[in-house]
Amino acid sequence: MQEVIQERFKISPFLVIYMVLSMQIGIGVLGFQRIIAEDAGHDAWISVLVAGASLHIIMWMIYKINESVNGDIVTAHEFIAGKWVGKILSSIFIAYFLLLALTVVRTYVEVIQVWMFTDINLWWFSVCFFLICIYIIYGGFRTVVGISFFSFVFHIYLYPIFFFNLQYAQWNHLTPIFENSIKDILLGSFHMSLTFIGFEVILFFYPFIKEPQKSKKWAHFGLFLTTIGNTILMIISIVYFSKDQLAKSIWPTLTMWKIVKLPFVERFEYIGIGTWSLVILPNVCITIWIASRLLKRIINIKQKHGVIYIVIAMSIAINFIDTREKVSLLNDYTGLAGFGVTFIYIPLLFIILMIMKKVKKK
Repeated sequence: MQEVIQERFKISPFLVIYMVLSMQIGIGVLGFQRIIAEDAGHDAWISVLVAGASLHIIMWMIYKINESVNGDIVTAHEFIAGKWVGKILSSIFIAYFLLLALTVVRTYVEVIQVWMFTDINLWWFSVCFFLICIYIIYGGFRTVVGISFFSFVFHIYLYPIFFFNLQYAQWNHLTPIFENSIKDILLGSFHMSLTFIGFEVILFFYPFIKEPQKSKKWAHFGLFLTTIGNTILMIISIVYFSKDQLAKSIWPTLTMWKIVKLPFVERFEYIGIGTWSLVILPNVCITIWIASRLLKRIINIKQKHGVIYIVIAMSIAINFIDTREKVSLLNDYTGLAGFGVTFIYIPLLFIILMIMKKVKKK
């Protein structure tokens, strides 16, 4: 049965756009270009558009699922499979969101280790970052949403910086269009999973939205903005790098920042990496909040206690991911899990739910 949420804990419909943007703009933006271009070549920007367009269908399904049960995904699972089996299904998402949070933090630490401080202590940095997340989450869901809003506002200045690279652009890198096969373009779209996943959080905080019907347009607009932003970034990367350069650049976004010279700063990528900590902060806060709320809904643990348990588990787990190969593997598994949840599980849940609604109605 869906928990009744008091009005004072709910958010305005338009704030959903910042939740979508905060989850989709994360650590993947720093290096997705190379991975997509490996398959789709200079048609990689088409792969980004295809992936972004397909997400609008999934978003429509997400809202239909929530509206059908007038609650979150836990309610949907219990409607379909009953109380106990439904809780087992919901508990899988605790591990999923822990994996998301762990991937974001560990990958960001690796960026710091490679580009700024090679001797930074992985465990101490992670613990300090998690303590900030605990402080924010203890302020309640509205505080988490507020951080998502300010995160977007504070880092928006980074995007015009990419136009510095256009003075070295070779526009012929984009032609001929559709030189690569449809299969390669779709494979490139598949590899956008790690960058685009996260918007499915609406399945979990839907009951916290005032007049959720009015939030649909903002959720879709958030998807549209991230799709356009990633497409532009992909195009800039293609025209700035040669094919071989892009294939060898692990973090093309950071590499493009290296050419920026301003009167007051010599190494702009340091500012970009520092600012990116504000970008990933709502990523981690939202995922930990959802995982702790699931613990509360499934086994009735107080959410504040659940947050502590989750942070302890991640602080232990992060120590075992201590090499570049393990970080790469973690990113691959997270992208695969995100693709499975987004393009397999959600459509399957939607179809089963629609069938059961019709059967029960008859």
